[in-house]
Amino acid sequence: MSKSSSSSSSSSSKVLHLKDKVSGNEADLALCNLTEVPVRELPEFCSLIHLVKVDLSKNQLTCLPDDLGNLVNLQHLDLYNNKLTVLPVSFSQLRSLKWLDLKDNPLEPDLAKAAGDCLDEKQCKQCATKVLHHMRAIQDDVDRAREKRLLKEKELGRKKEVKQREREAREKEARKREKAEEKEKRRKEYNAQRAALAAKEQQKKKNEEKKKKNGQAAADKKVVVESAPKPRRSLVGLLFKLLLLLLLGLAGVAASCRLTELQREAVCVPINAALDDGLSWAREQEGVVRQLVQNLSTAAKEFLESTQTSKN
Repeated sequence: MSKSSSSSSSSSSKVLHLKDKVSGNEADLALCNLTEVPVRELPEFCSLIHLVKVDLSKNQLTCLPDDLGNLVNLQHLDLYNNKLTVLPVSFSQLRSLKWLDLKDNPLEPDLAKAAGDCLDEKQCKQCATKVLHHMRAIQDDVDRAREKRLLKEKELGRKKEVKQREREAREKEARKREKAEEKEKRRKEYNAQRAALAAKEQQKKKNEEKKKKNGQAAADKKVVVESAPKPRRSLVGLLFKLLLLLLLGLAGVAASCRLTELQREAVCVPINAALDDGLSWAREQEGVVRQLVQNLSTAAKEFLESTQTSKN
């Protein structure tokens, strides 16, 4: 518990100690054994834009904060005897810088060449000018690289947008084509249905016409049959048939009474007597009978001819 309290008090005292190093528009942080600019103990360090002079010499700094360029009013910067190899790109924004000392730092060759020896006041002023020029060139390269990257990203975005539009156009065209195909399909189905209905209606009409024609033909045939003249029945023929039937009946009765055993019956006695009288009378009237037979033959012939004509 005491160890934690001691560490906390040590950190607090360090913060107070470092804050005491900032006085007015100057910050003297030399010989503080710093490994980095005290952003943690002094989080507002790069916001102290009123600073004009900063001394960070004789520390163990390996890098400077990226936002060091915020100290736009800085004129004097002492970085002597640290372990710096490069400077942040924002260093180019220190446009008010007039004096810079970078001696005894393992600077990378181009930066070391720009910094020079810094052995006197004049060389330190030249160091500030040349290093700013060098860092501005780096800043320009960074800006160009960033601009190139942004242009590339913009171009990629534009190409992506073009591809997106092309894909949307293809999808739109595909949907349009599908709609057109669907519409054409519906149109063909509709036309097929109409054609089927028309064919069905035409067939129905043909059947009705055929039925009507058949009915008319049957009616005409019936009219023809009904209107065909019926053969006239001759009155003479009818009388002849009646007489013939009567004679056949009488002949049958006479034959039964004369030729069969019925001749002894009482019924046949008067018939046989009448027949004998008739035969006697017939012998007496032979000429009349002959004429009657001739008339009957003529009538029969006429009847047969009339029947044959009606059949034809």
